[in-house]
Amino acid sequence: MELYIIRHAQSVNNALPDQSQRVCDPHLTGLGQKQAARLGHHLATEPHPEQIYGRDPEETSVETVQGYGITRLYCSAMHRSLETATAVSDAVGVRPEIWVDLHESGGIFLDHRDGRGIVGYPGMTRSEIKAEFPNVVISDEVRDTGWWDSEAGEEDWPTCQGRAIRVSRRLWQWADEGVQGPVAVVSHAGFMEALLKAIFGRLPGAELTIHHFNTAITRLDLGPAREVHIRYLNRVPHLPQDFVS
Repeated sequence: MELYIIRHAQSVNNALPDQSQRVCDPHLTGLGQKQAARLGHHLATEPHPEQIYGRDPEETSVETVQGYGITRLYCSAMHRSLETATAVSDAVGVRPEIWVDLHESGGIFLDHRDGRGIVGYPGMTRSEIKAEFPNVVISDEVRDTGWWDSEAGEEDWPTCQGRAIRVSRRLWQWADEGVQGPVAVVSHAGFMEALLKAIFGRLPGAELTIHHFNTAITRLDLGPAREVHIRYLNRVPHLPQDFVS
């Protein structure tokens, strides 16, 4: 199965010089909106080199392909992921589907750095998502009161890793079932790192760090018998240098 794991575009929190000013569910910045638009155009129409190979690692011929042919598109229920996936959807013509488990590590919370400490928030409700993102397929996990358990506060790292294992198992199931066509997921830097380690069988993997720029693309091919072909990591061919963040 051809799998593209993509980080959301630049959010307001990403661009803050003072992290004490963070918000719990940030929107995209102006730069982020430009990044998302360029990502969508790239995935839909731009040529990119793809290696043609078989079992023999010496097969290194390359062809040029127009667009990525995305057939399934998933995103988290976080605003920055929904905005990014919507820009991709507008370009490739595939409706984005919310997969709540793709959310960033920690969930929806803020450390108020005062007597309140860490406070959890519910995230966007079904009606809010439907009103702002009418083309998105909303999963049943998104409730009328939101999708995050605000009483839980901040998700810890082991719980995030367990969630990554759960997502990786579903992806492997699709690969085993012979899902056709490229699958794209729009997620978040921290969770993407956990998910890749889960797919690679490298959790907890404290010695391994995997970075992604905003709208960076990672491609994996998931094959039979749990084979992972790492085609590339953290690529931003669609962004001019001054757009990379």
